[in-house]
Amino acid sequence: MPPIDPALRSLQIELPAKPDVLVQLALLMAEDEVDFKAMGSLIEGDMALAAAVLKAVNAPIYGLRQTARTVQQAILYLGSQEVAAITYEMGLRSVFPSSPELEALWLRANRRGMLMALMARRLGLDAFVAHSAGLFEECGKAVMFRHAPERYGPMLRQSTGDDLLVLQEMQSFGVSHDALGAAMCKSWALASAATTCVRYHVVVQTGGTWPAEPEAVPVCALSAVAHYLLRAPQALGPAVEAVAALSGLDEGRLRQAAEDAYAVLRACLLYTSPSPRDYAASRM
Repeated sequence: MPPIDPALRSLQIELPAKPDVLVQLALLMAEDEVDFKAMGSLIEGDMALAAAVLKAVNAPIYGLRQTARTVQQAILYLGSQEVAAITYEMGLRSVFPSSPELEALWLRANRRGMLMALMARRLGLDAFVAHSAGLFEECGKAVMFRHAPERYGPMLRQSTGDDLLVLQEMQSFGVSHDALGAAMCKSWALASAATTCVRYHVVVQTGGTWPAEPEAVPVCALSAVAHYLLRAPQALGPAVEAVAALSGLDEGRLRQAAEDAYAVLRACLLYTSPSPRDYAASRM
C-alpha cells in the first residue's frame, strides 16, 4: 500500500479518532477463534452503540426470523463477522454529525458493504475486508463535510460523479476525498487491501490505473462491480467483463457472484427472506 501523502499532515483537516470499542473489537476479530461472549460484552458495554447495532440487526434488510434482543443473540443469529461489520458501520457513523447530506452516503455505504461482502463470500475472499472497503469507500466525503459543512455541503449535493468531485475538492481544499478516506482507514488500522481500495476507488471506477498491490486487486474489483450494481445494474455484463480482464478474476464466477449478491439485496429491500447471511452460506 502506498504511504499516505505527507502533505495531508499540513492541512487543517482533522481525522476522527477510532472509537475505543472498535479498537478492542478489531483485536477480538484477529483471534483464530472469536470469543463470542467477550465480543457481545464489549459491544453491550457501550449502550448507545449497542442500541444502534440492535436496531440495525433487526431491520428488515437482514431478514431475521425472530427479534434479537441482545447483542449475544444478534451474534447467534447473524454470526460474528456480520455483527462486527454492523458495529463498524454504527461506530463510523457515530463520529460524524447527523445531517441529510450524509444520510445518502451512509445508505450507499450500507448497501455497498453488503454487496461486496456477499460477493467476497461467494468467491472465497475475506468478507470482512471487503465489507470494510465498501463501508469506508466514501468516508473521506464525511471527513470533508465535518471539516467545512458550509463549503462542502453544496458541493456534495450538486455532485454528479466522483471523478468531477475529486477535481472540485482539490481546487477547494487541496485534497480529494479518496486520499482523505485512505488516511482515515490507515489511522483506524483497517486491512491494507481495504485502505488501498478506498484510495483507488475513483481511479478504478473511471478506468484508470489499478493499484500494484496484489492483495488489493480483488477488493478493488468487487468495489467496481458494486459501483455498477448500485448505479447501473443493466450494465453489469460489460462491467464484469472489463473488471475481470483487469483484475484476473474468473469472469463467470464474478458475474455469478454479482448476480447472486444483487438478488439478495433486492430481496432484502422487498422485505423477503432469506437473509443475506443465510443466502451466502447456501451458495458456498
